[in-house]
Amino acid sequence: MVKKDTKIYIAGHRGMVGSAVWRALEKKGYTNLLGKTSTELDLRNQQAVLGFYVTEKPEVVIDAAAKVGGILVNNNFPYQFLMENMQIQNNLIDGAFQSGIEKFIFLGSSCIYPKLALQPLKEECLLTGSLEPTNEWYSIAKITGVKTCQAIRKQFNKDYISLMPTNLYGYFDNFNLETSHVLPAMLRKFHEAKANNTPVKLWGSGRPMREFLFVDDMAEAVVYALENELPEYLYNVGSGKDVTIKELAETIQKVTGHQGEIIWDLEKPDGTPRKLMDVSKMTAMGWEYSTELQQGIEKTYAWFLENIKEIKL
Repeated sequence: MVKKDTKIYIAGHRGMVGSAVWRALEKKGYTNLLGKTSTELDLRNQQAVLGFYVTEKPEVVIDAAAKVGGILVNNNFPYQFLMENMQIQNNLIDGAFQSGIEKFIFLGSSCIYPKLALQPLKEECLLTGSLEPTNEWYSIAKITGVKTCQAIRKQFNKDYISLMPTNLYGYFDNFNLETSHVLPAMLRKFHEAKANNTPVKLWGSGRPMREFLFVDDMAEAVVYALENELPEYLYNVGSGKDVTIKELAETIQKVTGHQGEIIWDLEKPDGTPRKLMDVSKMTAMGWEYSTELQQGIEKTYAWFLENIKEIKL
């Protein structure tokens, strides 16, 4: 049973997801939270992680740590994305298991599912087809994390669970146009175009559909999994609703106050036509998202404006 003074280690507590989980737990009155920066603890180092578990003795681990990046870096550095992610999660999961930790929450990504899986993506479609080639290295690492937690759960009956979020956005997002995902990249483009009174040029036709979840809602799902013992090993986390990229662009344009033209570059690729999560299992357990897309973008843009001097653009 998790109590307010249970010692909870959040790996990756400085990242967008980890920091949101930290805020959500503090808000609910949890008083014994533990985090280490990458300079304080190299999660790729097995002995360092084991030593950390022995010294600090956390009772619960939430794994929000990963080497992440967009399509370009995934494609250019396949070995690092495969190996470093496996090192991080293997050290955290096995170290927790060896230390007798009963509850572990592993956070992954919807990219674990096959590229051509039927929509909406169900948990059962895992390992039923080929992955998206541009990020398969990261995907394979995350799949091994899911399966490692499942193996411990199956063999030793420990409460090790995996949550797979849809596309996340929000506070502390990455707004670097070279490495960011579609929503924060668009938000920055519209912000700068408004300041310069210029049109915004976007890739593709705007027809592909994507699902988005505000990061604080993801954090609430993690808290829910922490406070409840869920019966299965894998749960999708999302809104269960998607919008076209065109609708996303128009919403961001409205929020930022950009008045100019949106130009769609039809020579650029659209990517996967649709990517929507089936979140019925998590909904049946009693968790649902609460932040609608425009509201979440408004919160994110307000944070962006407040922190623009500190954000690495």
